[in-house]
Amino acid sequence: MAVDVTYGATADATATGGPGRGGDRPRWRRALRWLGMPAFLTAVFVSLYGYVSSQELDTIEQRTLNADALTQRVMEHLQLAAVSTVIVIAVAMPLGILVTRPAARFVTPPLLALGNLGQAIPSFGLITLVVLLLGVGFKSIVIGLFAYSALPILRNTMVGLQQVDQTLVKAARGMGMSGLRTLWRIELPLAVPVILAGVRTALIINVGTATLATFFGVKALGYVIFQGIQLNRTPVLITGALMASGLALLVDYLAGVAEELLTPRGL
Repeated sequence: MAVDVTYGATADATATGGPGRGGDRPRWRRALRWLGMPAFLTAVFVSLYGYVSSQELDTIEQRTLNADALTQRVMEHLQLAAVSTVIVIAVAMPLGILVTRPAARFVTPPLLALGNLGQAIPSFGLITLVVLLLGVGFKSIVIGLFAYSALPILRNTMVGLQQVDQTLVKAARGMGMSGLRTLWRIELPLAVPVILAGVRTALIINVGTATLATFFGVKALGYVIFQGIQLNRTPVLITGALMASGLALLVDYLAGVAEELLTPRGL
C-alpha cells in the first residue's frame, strides 16, 4: 500500500505540473510562460517605433519623442517606482513580522487602519496631500507612493506568517530553536510565496501610480501622456500611453520571474 500511495502522489504531482516550480509540464507551455510576454512587448514596441517613424513629426513632437528625452522619462519613472518600493519593503515587511509576534499583536488594529487609510484615499488625492505638506518634488512623490502601496506588503507578510502550520513552529521550539531562529529558518521560508506576491503587487501599484508624478514636479512617463493630451499630438499621446503600459507589463513579468526564482523549492 505504501508503494501505491507514493506512486499515486507522484503521478498526481506530475499530471498537475509538479510541485514548486512547474514540475514536468510540457516544454512548449514553459517556453510560452517565459517567452510569451517578452515577445509580446517586443512586437508592441517595434510596432510603435514603426508607427512613429512613419509620421511627419513637427518640432514639438520631435523634442518630446527623441531617444534622449524618452530615456530620461523612463529612468525617472523607474527611479520613483524603485525607491518607493524599496522603502515600502524596508518598513512594511518588518512591521508585518512584528505584529505577528504574540507580544506585539495589540498594535495590529491601528497599523492595519493606517494601511487601509492609505489605500482608501485615491492616489492622486494622497500625493496631493503629501505635496501640500512637504512641497513639490521627488521626495514628496516617493512618500505618497509609499503610503499608497504599503498595505499589500504589510498584509501579505502577516497572512504569510499566520498561515504557517503552528505544529512545525512548536516542533522547532521543542527541538531547542530560539524564537528568532524559528522565524528565520521555518516561518519566513514558508511565508515567502505570499510575501513576494505582496511585494509584486506593491511594485506594480508604484509603477502605475508614478505616472501622476508629472503633476507634482517630476516628469516621468506621465509627462509624455500629458503633453500628448495638452498639445493634441496623437503620436505623443500614443507613445506615452504604450510606453507606460509596456513598462508596467515588463516590471510585472520580471517581478513574476523573481518571485518564482526566490520561492523555495517544494512550495
